[in-house]
Amino acid sequence: GVHRSDYPWSVTQTQSRPSLAVIGGGVIGRICALAAADAGWDVHVYDAGPAIRAANVAGGMLGSLGEGHPGEEALLTLSAESTALWPGWIQRLGDPSIVTATDSLFVATTAADGDYLSQLARFVWSGQIGADRLTALTAREARARENALSSRVRGGYLARGEGAIDNHLLLRGLRNALADAGVQWHRMQIDAVSEVSADQVLVAAGMGTPALLPDVPVEPAKGEILRLAGNPTSIPPPRTVIRARVDGRNLYLVPRADGVVVGATQYEPASSHDRAPQAGGVADLLADAFEVMPGLRTYDFAEAAAGVRPCSADGLPVIERVDDRTLVATGHGRNGIVLAPVTASRVLDLLGG
Repeated sequence: GVHRSDYPWSVTQTQSRPSLAVIGGGVIGRICALAAADAGWDVHVYDAGPAIRAANVAGGMLGSLGEGHPGEEALLTLSAESTALWPGWIQRLGDPSIVTATDSLFVATTAADGDYLSQLARFVWSGQIGADRLTALTAREARARENALSSRVRGGYLARGEGAIDNHLLLRGLRNALADAGVQWHRMQIDAVSEVSADQVLVAAGMGTPALLPDVPVEPAKGEILRLAGNPTSIPPPRTVIRARVDGRNLYLVPRADGVVVGATQYEPASSHDRAPQAGGVADLLADAFEVMPGLRTYDFAEAAAGVRPCSADGLPVIERVDDRTLVATGHGRNGIVLAPVTASRVLDLLGG
C-alpha cells in the first residue's frame, strides 16, 4: 500500500534534475507527470491526442463503494485509499469547481435490488467506510434528499464523501498545472520506448500500452455514457451522485454544472478501435435513467459517447517497474479517475521519490 499522505509538493530541487518521459497524456499520465514535477523531476509528456483518451468519456466518480462488489475487495481497498488522496489534489489544482458532488445516494428499484445493496453494505462496504459515513434510508428519506426520484425507488444508502468531479475540467486543470510546473508537452505519437530520451520512462498509454510493452497485456472494455443538458423547463440536476440498481442493472447519474451524465454500459468491443455508441446501450441507459428520475425526460440530449478502457486480468491496475529505465501504469479499467492519485503515489515510490 501507499503511505504518502504527506504528499511531497515542496521538494528541494538539485542543480541537475533527473528526467522523466511520460508516454500518454490522459488522466493517469498527467497526474503522474505533475507528481514527478512537484517532486523535482524534469518531465516531458508525449501525448498522441484526445481521440482514444478514455478519460474523455467518464462519469468522474471519486467514491470507492461503487466498486465494492463481491470479489472486488482489493479494488475497493485501493479505491478507498485513492479517494482519501483526492482532496489534496483538488487543492493542488486550485479549482474547486472541478468537484460536482460530495456524496452518493445508492438506491434500489425492486426488492431484489434492495437486498443486493443491503448485502453489499453489510458484508463489503462496512469494512471500508465508517457508520458515520454510511446511512440506510427509507424510500421517503431518499426522496426527501432528492425529490425528483421516482416512486419506484424503495430506499437505499447515503454514502458521505463519495463524490464526483467533472472529467473535462480535471483534464484541463491538470494540463494547466503541468504548464505552470514547467513540464514540456509534446503532441506526438510514440511507437517505441526507445524513441524518447530520459533517465526514466513511464508508459501510461492506456490501450496503447501493449504496442509499446508487449509483455503488459490489457484487454479492451467498451462503455457508453450519455450527457443530458438542462434547459429552462428542466428539473434541477441531483445534488448527489445517484447510483441505482434497476432490475439488476447498475446505473449512475452524476451532476454537472450544465446537466447530468448518465452511465454506464460495459461490454467487449468489436475491436480496440470500436468507439461508436450502440443504439441498444443508449436506449437502455435512457430507459433506466427515466425509471429512476422521470424528470430527466425534459432535458436536452447533448451527447452519446463510447470509450474503450484498458482492463487487466484481475481488475487491478498494473503499476510496476518493467526494467531499470521503464515503468508502466495501465489497466485501470473503469476506475482511472478514482485511482489516479494512488497511481501517482506508487509511481513516485517506484521512481525513488
